[in-house]
Amino acid sequence: MRKLVGDFFNDNLTIEVVGTARNGKDAIEKIQQLQPNVVTMDVEMPEMNGLEALREIMNKCPVPVVMLSSTTKQGTENTLTAMEYGAVDFVAKTSGTISLDLHKIKEELVQKVEAAANISVTKLKRPLEMTYKRDTFKVEKSFNTPPIKKQQPVTVTPIPNKKEWNKVSKKIILIGTSTGGPRALQEVITKIPENVHAPILIVQHMPAGFTKSLANRLNQLSNIHVKEAEQGDILKEGVAYIAPGGYHLKLRKIGTSYGIVLDQTEPPRSGHRPSVDVMFEDVSNCHDMDKIAVIMTGMGQDGASGLKALKKSGNVRAIAESADTCIVYGMPKAAVETQLVDEVVDVDEIAQTIMKYMY
Repeated sequence: MRKLVGDFFNDNLTIEVVGTARNGKDAIEKIQQLQPNVVTMDVEMPEMNGLEALREIMNKCPVPVVMLSSTTKQGTENTLTAMEYGAVDFVAKTSGTISLDLHKIKEELVQKVEAAANISVTKLKRPLEMTYKRDTFKVEKSFNTPPIKKQQPVTVTPIPNKKEWNKVSKKIILIGTSTGGPRALQEVITKIPENVHAPILIVQHMPAGFTKSLANRLNQLSNIHVKEAEQGDILKEGVAYIAPGGYHLKLRKIGTSYGIVLDQTEPPRSGHRPSVDVMFEDVSNCHDMDKIAVIMTGMGQDGASGLKALKKSGNVRAIAESADTCIVYGMPKAAVETQLVDEVVDVDEIAQTIMKYMY
């Protein structure tokens, strides 16, 4: 497995493999000795597993880590724990613990390692700040990190002819995110109050299986109900629906309500299914609801063109996560560049900003 992963970078002009490690314990010693810019690490390893090793690495010798994970139930849950501990991202192995057809994920892994090389470790070490509905999961604030250095404030150009916001109208909250998204969602969704008078639709770029574990985890931590969206779900206020990996998330009118449509036939958009653009564009056709659209940390531009469709066809308030807290300032940057974003705020202020438009 180590040989296969190492060989992926043989012809890469920007990444050089400087070493390999047999297990987590060996990895910590090698990282201190070789001081790499990025580490790839399996969740499942002998002697000291990936989670234990990751915690040690983020405490002793912090470095961006991209995890390799199996798609078993335990594997998906461990991967989300790894995100909480500070891993940048993960790649799902194609066929279990020993994946000899690993070449299928070569392109994805190389892309994520290249992106990880430019990520600030300070942001990855940031402790998650939140209160808990239930004690099923514990997130330990074990990192003593300096506050994030603020960048120059982003100036948002006032949007001409902006429609007046009606606080009593029917509303829907739409959230799109990618790299760094599980942590960002945990900061936002856990702060949304139980009595929020709107359904929430979420697109997080993740493969099938991982979105279910993410929904279950967020549900345990949040005051609202969080679930992986299912075909035909009728939207309810105070419920967050996460698009399953491999399906675009759309809506269809059912009487005075809306039902969820999971679409596996429309091709991926910019490599993503679910896609934020597809969700935004589809919901732009729901003219009897005002929309609060949120774009958070992630690589690429997903969400920017969908935001244009939303703004063109209805009353929308758009919120983008600031560069100060984004693990990757790609998707929010693309959204801001459309000049259609109403507010740019740090991740820990997003829930409060959403709620400002609810009442």
